[in-house]
Amino acid sequence: MKTKAVFYHAGCPVCLDAERTIVDTIDRVRFDVEVVHLGEQKERIAEAEGFGVNSVPALAIAGRSFHINFGASLQDLK
Repeated sequence: MKTKAVFYHAGCPVCLDAERTIVDTIDRVRFDVEVVHLGEQKERIAEAEGFGVNSVPALAIAGRSFHINFGASLQDLK
């Protein structure tokens, strides 16, 4: 069974570079990756916050958030 991983981003250059890196390198056999553009899917900001995401780009795996770089604060996306 695959572990769900959600990559949250805002569409900025920092986020898009991180997305390319994550999508190209993550083990697709172990992880089912969903990419969520919070700039376009604002209704999912609360979901990201629930995983502990404070800023994007970030990756949520197994209920934990991993902040990759600083592109934008979730407060700025609201």
